[in-house]
Amino acid sequence: MTYQSINPYDGKLLQSFDDLTEESLETKIATAAACFESWRQTTFAQRAAIAAKAAAIMRARADEFARPVTLEMGKRIAEARGEVALSADIIDYYAQNAERFLAPERLHPSSGEAEIESTPLGVLFGVQPWNFPYYQLARFAAPNLMAGNVVMVKHAGNVPQCAIAFEELWLEAGAPKGAYTNLLISHDQVNRVIDDPRIKGVALTGSVEAGKSVAARAGQNLKKSTMELGGSDAFIVLDDADLEKTVEWAVWAKMNNTGQCCVAGKRYIVVEELADRFLDKFRTALAKLEPGDPMDEATTLGPLSTEGALVNLLDQVDRAVGDCATVVMGGKRIDRPGSFMQPTILADIAPDSAAFREEFFGPVALFFRVKDEDEAVALANDSAFGLGGSVFTGDVARGKRVASRIDTGTMFVNHPTWTTPDLPFGGVKDSGYGRELSNMGIQEFVNKKLVRVEAIDAPA
Repeated sequence: MTYQSINPYDGKLLQSFDDLTEESLETKIATAAACFESWRQTTFAQRAAIAAKAAAIMRARADEFARPVTLEMGKRIAEARGEVALSADIIDYYAQNAERFLAPERLHPSSGEAEIESTPLGVLFGVQPWNFPYYQLARFAAPNLMAGNVVMVKHAGNVPQCAIAFEELWLEAGAPKGAYTNLLISHDQVNRVIDDPRIKGVALTGSVEAGKSVAARAGQNLKKSTMELGGSDAFIVLDDADLEKTVEWAVWAKMNNTGQCCVAGKRYIVVEELADRFLDKFRTALAKLEPGDPMDEATTLGPLSTEGALVNLLDQVDRAVGDCATVVMGGKRIDRPGSFMQPTILADIAPDSAAFREEFFGPVALFFRVKDEDEAVALANDSAFGLGGSVFTGDVARGKRVASRIDTGTMFVNHPTWTTPDLPFGGVKDSGYGRELSNMGIQEFVNKKLVRVEAIDAPA
């Protein structure tokens, strides 16, 4: 069965859901296509009223929305509430700014008049992951609904209650049926949706392999797509960094959402002068994290999202050790019920090992010591991924220079990579293409249509 809520804290099955039949899927696509024809005619003010209400509902019932996040994928309850608030902020952001972002752009041709209109494409299809069950949906749905598109979403199989709750949110806020549609469909049915001529664009956040498959299918159908495919972000520590504060952020960058974040700190690249002291403080701080019930506010270490995620990560660590990596700390399952893993630091990772190239999606930090800034930059860029990264230094100008040399979609100076509604999010290389959030996010799935006015007697 594709959709199951299994609590990773204790392994108990909470609820199962059947996949849609082909008949039900066809009905939903037809409903979305019909909805688009009317939704595209609504004004920005009408759409904004619905979006603002959706955001207000999320804020007013934050605990109600946060609870299934914690129960289905193990996010600590305080972080789950934070995700609800961030999702509401994103929805509000586009409610308030979409009309300005998509206002006609006046051009200045040599004669006559011209402007660029931004018009919606139609029904969009999103394939979304489990690690931020509402945020991922909000950053896809909010800009595109405000642009006049309608959206259909296949969410991850382990967070069906979150997926259903988000669809019900839009209906409660007053969106017409078909504006936002949750699809409980199988992986095979994904291709059926992408192939459907009523679908005009495709967005995916997920693994590289999933991205290759979905992007290829969209390409075969000549459909615009965006891909956010994870990363192996460098957390660079230069010799003049404030060590105490940097270590605090290093722990946050690694352990937010138990490390299950596309822009989590994954490769810790530290100059030789600070390497030993950083490693000692980093290890000491990670060792203080205590596993427990993620519904308990006192818990500082939650479980991984699923048993399968834990098994895969443990296998990655074992293979890395087999390739001569050193386990500085952790590396094992925690001996207790649930899908818990020890916070882990691996060092001495050889460039020819798989671990050097892979993304570790969980509480595993890869530690590298380098001789200087140039070597740090070279190592940071020696990756197939290019999503985010950060650099810590006492000299902001130096930090900005280093940031400019790193091949990623995002670089932060003296802060771990994170996200807000008004900052663009997306990557390069195997981390994908396209941008979400900010003014850039709402431009991805609109037609930039030139409207030209010229005197009828003007020469061609």
